[in-house]
Amino acid sequence: MTAPLGEELARLAALHGVATHYRPAPDRTVTASPTAVTRALAALGVDAGTPQAVRAALDTRERELSARLLPPTVVCWSGSPCDALAPLPEGTRLHIETEQGETRDSVERLPLGVHRLTATAPDGRTARVHLVVAPPRLPTPPGRSYGLLVQLYSLLSRRSWGMGDLGDLGELAGWAGRVLGAGFVQVNPLHAAVPGAPTDPSPYRPSSRRFPDPVHLRVEDVPEYAYVQGGLPELTERAGRLRAAVLEKGELIDRDAVWELKRRALELVAEVPLGPGRRAAYCDFLAEQGQALEDHATWCALAEVHGSQWQRWPDGLRDPRSAETARARGALMDRVDFHSRLAWLTDTQLTAAQRAAREAGMGIGIVHDLAVGVHPEGADAWAQQEFFAAGMSVGAPPDAFNARGQDWGLPPWRPDRLAASGYAPYRRLLRALFRYAGALRIDHVMGLFRLWWVPQGEAPTEGTYVRYDAEAMLAVLVLEASRAGAVVIGEDLGTVEPGVREALRERGVLGTSVLWFERDWDGDGRPLLPDRWRADCLATATTHDLPSTAARLTGEHVELRDRLGLSTRPLDEERAEAAADTGEWLALLTRLGLLAGTGGGSDRSSEEAQVQAVHRFLLRTPARMLGVWLPDGVGDRRPQNLPGTWDQYPNWRLPVADGEGRPVTLEELAASPRLHALIDVLREARPAPGG
Repeated sequence: MTAPLGEELARLAALHGVATHYRPAPDRTVTASPTAVTRALAALGVDAGTPQAVRAALDTRERELSARLLPPTVVCWSGSPCDALAPLPEGTRLHIETEQGETRDSVERLPLGVHRLTATAPDGRTARVHLVVAPPRLPTPPGRSYGLLVQLYSLLSRRSWGMGDLGDLGELAGWAGRVLGAGFVQVNPLHAAVPGAPTDPSPYRPSSRRFPDPVHLRVEDVPEYAYVQGGLPELTERAGRLRAAVLEKGELIDRDAVWELKRRALELVAEVPLGPGRRAAYCDFLAEQGQALEDHATWCALAEVHGSQWQRWPDGLRDPRSAETARARGALMDRVDFHSRLAWLTDTQLTAAQRAAREAGMGIGIVHDLAVGVHPEGADAWAQQEFFAAGMSVGAPPDAFNARGQDWGLPPWRPDRLAASGYAPYRRLLRALFRYAGALRIDHVMGLFRLWWVPQGEAPTEGTYVRYDAEAMLAVLVLEASRAGAVVIGEDLGTVEPGVREALRERGVLGTSVLWFERDWDGDGRPLLPDRWRADCLATATTHDLPSTAARLTGEHVELRDRLGLSTRPLDEERAEAAADTGEWLALLTRLGLLAGTGGGSDRSSEEAQVQAVHRFLLRTPARMLGVWLPDGVGDRRPQNLPGTWDQYPNWRLPVADGEGRPVTLEELAASPRLHALIDVLREARPAPGG
């Protein structure tokens, strides 16, 4: 049983945004343990280890808050009174230095941006803070669109080097836009991975969220490739064998083998001098990315020498600003330049993919995915140490689906350090992603409001929530997205605290609705009728973490979990529950006239008709964006990721396949009658209400 928290500890925690309890259900409150609270405070630089320390820290914090005029970052929404400045004493003088280089003495009619504000009160107190001026909301996406959802690595073409690449993405976008009339293609996070043996295949535990992974490069599309004098034929022949192993022999995608070949090829390409124009473009990229790129490339070069676990590097190299690191950077300058060039090449191919999508008529283009955090041993965690909470990991509390809670192994950002910097690392991250994104999906968007912090070495049940300044996080997001003219989609599945979806909708951030989860939870629990769905969302039948639609309709997802020992009840009970759930949806589809005429067909044809009916249902909703899981278009029954597994299932290593498990190439997808028939269903789309 959790020991009670002292009153002073609870007050101290509240003043630092650390929760002392949470509500997993409306009728249940769980108190956080003293260990969870004190460890979270310690990660924020607050000593709460003894009653005396708690008392001293509480006194310090109360005096600090009483004396300050303003918090480190304040938000003004353009076109509205700046409520954040309302508490200032009458007669306070303002001096604003805008990011455009102007000076102002009033917040009225300020340009959008992140400015510096100095407030001087009549009693002499002064505050110098960051002022974020953002549009009140993002514009609603024009009209209504449908698009494809795919894990890029799984999309192999006859030109891939063993996994899908950015050349394949450009081809998919060009074809889907021109032939299918699709408005977008959504992909998995393409962030840089932590190299290892083997590399963690999950795209949601990256080394860096700011810089993309060069494993996605189409090497042949690099202009200098054509001028390499020798060595490439052997590599391309081996790449062909890797591709054939996946497509023809049923082997798994081997990311490390692909990268080994691409790295060697790119090293040969890097020996070719850049032409004057290309050199100028590369230099511009280096100047624009600045310190962040130098840090990333330095980490990559050091990891080649010392391994990727930077906490085990020689002491001096653990600090990115040390003299030892500067000397090592100089000694490794050729490798630092190589990794910088890879970042540039990947950026250019990502930009080209978005350009191809827009030229093909897509209104949105490529939807990129932002992971919730980074690997603790990666480049971002090394370069931005001051912004991460040491000794803590992001996860999730126990709930009805996971009684043990979850630990995702991702260090959280410190909200206090973010605010003190004007959210600089967050702004730079968003700006980097919006360079080549028509839209951005934010994984676990609830993390803009609060995150579950788990102390290192403790069970996830021993965590607690830590709050972030949601208004500031949203303001920066809206500001950067509006500058890029991009759409933002929040992944808000699962348990969401009251008010979060409303706050996101107010600022124009779309939500995510998955058919099987849309039930009348406040009423009879039955499937939610289409006209009761929300409009401001991306509506889909499934995601990368869920069974494919064909697997759910046939019950194969239940059989898979049972085979892997993941079921918590007898197989017959699991089957019965899954069949009842699916049966309710099929009954509704039939009642709405969306599933007529499927009797008498083969199992496969009946299943295909049901998949089409599911998507006809999505058309009946007012959702502004409709997403088709690309593997659903060919009857794939295998999930790309099975949460709760590691070695038991080949997560993140499967190619798109048909219903028999036979890999399907991009070229075969483009010619698939089944995929075309499913897309024909979506072409019946009508404008969403209010769209």
